[in-house]
Amino acid sequence: MIRPSIYYEEMKALAREVRASYGFCTPRVRKSDIKRIYRDQGIRIDLWPYKLKGLRGAYFNDDLGPSVLIAKGLPDEPKIFTLAHELKHHLKDSNLRVLYCDPSNQFRTIEIGAEIFAAELIFPEQDFIDALRRMNIGHGECTPEALVRLKRETETTMSYAALVKRTEFLGYALRGSLQGVQYKKLEERLFGEPLYKRVLRYRQQR
Repeated sequence: MIRPSIYYEEMKALAREVRASYGFCTPRVRKSDIKRIYRDQGIRIDLWPYKLKGLRGAYFNDDLGPSVLIAKGLPDEPKIFTLAHELKHHLKDSNLRVLYCDPSNQFRTIEIGAEIFAAELIFPEQDFIDALRRMNIGHGECTPEALVRLKRETETTMSYAALVKRTEFLGYALRGSLQGVQYKKLEERLFGEPLYKRVLRYRQQR
């Protein structure tokens, strides 16, 4: 049986192959980009109109063909990550026919591999490290403010939760030092209110 560490590196390599195949050149992977892969792979997306009670997504490969179930109201960045996660199951695990991704199985090797694949597909690890180095951030030096700057400067669609996990895993921040931060509020404090909020307030006042 293959060692998990080797398996995870293979998932990173697979993600980089997919990025190259579909012309992804930046860490800003959009829903339309992921949906383009899904169309090419013949994967149907089913939007579930109700809360999934901890279930982030599910992959099915039955007589009707491959499909992914995902909550309809999921925000864009978690939706992109979940669709990327389920894409790994399609590319590597379709023989299992049904896979549910929720907290009960998040520590299984197959699920960790899907998380690693999704992160690498959106924001390759080496590109992430290079971006931190350009900001002169060394190991143990990344602060919440620096993480906000990183996200803003790269325009990545990787969520703050995923960025925190990777930053701490690679040792660029002390364990727990990036947890419990309200990153959207910090972002507004550093860079001001986003345009969409100003437009929304203007419309409401009319």
